[in-house]
Amino acid sequence: MTAYVARGHPGVDAGNERRNVSDVVGVMVLGACATWALVTGALCEGRPEGVLLAVLAVAAGYACGRIAGALLPVAAPGAGALAGAAVVVIVPGLTAGPRFDPPLGHVGATAAVLTLAEGAACCAAWAASAPALRLGLRVLAVAVAGTAAVLGSESAVVCCAGVLLASLAAGRLRHRGAGLAGLALVPVLVAGVSWALAAHALPGGPARVLADWLTAHRTGLWRDALRLAHHHPVLGVGPGRFAEFSPTAARSPQPEGTPHSALFQQAAEQGLVGVVLQAAACLWVGHALWRSARPTPVVLTAGAALAAVASVAVLGDALSFTAVSVGAGLLAGAATARPLAEETGVTGTTWPGTG
Repeated sequence: MTAYVARGHPGVDAGNERRNVSDVVGVMVLGACATWALVTGALCEGRPEGVLLAVLAVAAGYACGRIAGALLPVAAPGAGALAGAAVVVIVPGLTAGPRFDPPLGHVGATAAVLTLAEGAACCAAWAASAPALRLGLRVLAVAVAGTAAVLGSESAVVCCAGVLLASLAAGRLRHRGAGLAGLALVPVLVAGVSWALAAHALPGGPARVLADWLTAHRTGLWRDALRLAHHHPVLGVGPGRFAEFSPTAARSPQPEGTPHSALFQQAAEQGLVGVVLQAAACLWVGHALWRSARPTPVVLTAGAALAAVASVAVLGDALSFTAVSVGAGLLAGAATARPLAEETGVTGTTWPGTG
């Protein structure tokens, strides 16, 4: 049975205060990311506009998600799922390909948007109280995964299937802390393996398999980025200047502006400080989800989708698309909103702070 506490109860007031603190921390972290981009841009003659646009997109999406999630906790994510699937189908420029079709050039942004749509549909299903509506939203979630299969995006299929399975498992978990910690390990492991591959720290067999899957061109870009981060550990070479210093990018027949990885781009262009700030933004989202007043299955489903998108962003160019940044902010905002009416559609949940 769902555990609810009446408004005005000391436990609810304390929870609201903690979430207010989390909001303030979020503003500070995003402000620091924007400020550091301006600093490195000014000192290294870089172009911070892309970073500023991404920060603005996340912040705007998060604010809109908080408002929509408070007013329409079921309809808002449901509409977001439909919009995400429609954007992938209708807007051909969303995909990064066909320049680097295998494995994530063509499907990086597609996989990210469809994963966010999958997470939104599953969140809406968990928040719905009417059985027929919940069933319809679950059918929508399956349809989103089917869209990924129709588009031929293997990465999107894997990510959507992972989010769907995680969402089903979330209904059996009472404590969100362990679940969120486990989900956070996924992008951390992907980042660690990617860094080890670029640094020639993996054994020969696994390194060859990963290099073949990711293509030699992409791993070459990553190694260039790692070399730049080693030579410019604090400031990097400046936002938007990776292509000027990358021999691999210079040899490419197509114009190359990034190393096709949010992690390596941040390390090369904004130094290790930029990487720390990027990690701090991810930690803030995780903390906000942990403190969210939404039911645990909703929170864990959103966390699974965001973890999958973060993993895709480590391996590809997903965050170079505004639709992905806005969508991630919308989903995070909806999953951390405080609905004006009590939710009755989810059972077996606990309030944040108890798990």
